[in-house]
Amino acid sequence: MVTIPVRARRFIFIRVLVVSYFMAERILILSGSKSDSSIVEKITSSLDEFGVEYKCEVASAHRNPSKVEKLVKGTFADVIIAVAGLSAALPGVAASHTLAPVIGVPVSAKLEGMDALLSIAQMPPGIPVAAVGIDNGKNAAMLALQILAISDKELEGKLVSYREKMKE
Repeated sequence: MVTIPVRARRFIFIRVLVVSYFMAERILILSGSKSDSSIVEKITSSLDEFGVEYKCEVASAHRNPSKVEKLVKGTFADVIIAVAGLSAALPGVAASHTLAPVIGVPVSAKLEGMDALLSIAQMPPGIPVAAVGIDNGKNAAMLALQILAISDKELEGKLVSYREKMKE
């Protein structure tokens, strides 16, 4: 059996953490069900356009809350986008487990999505969730990109160029 000195173990641990951080997704996308895939596609296509790394997971806040907690607490992502319909608990549950910004995307499953929109927008004080329009995955992606651009000048430049092209 090989004994690794304490100093070497610390170095290896720190190196693994640093490598994991820089290879990790910048945005975690959670959806409450596979039926939300059309909204998730709107998000991922926008993120792909800007070359931003992301990870997509399906995790129901009601059927598997421990999976949601594990995903949120285990991510190095700077922003979380949570897509949910009906009672739309997923964004709020995600927000309760992190200090990272959470963007909720309400899905028009019932009541034309108004139930989901109100659930996301009416979070209790102290656990905020940003809400975008019903089924508006693109705006969720754009908001996430704007949040990242605060500390990423290259991404900021891409967003400025994108908005200039919108004027044409």
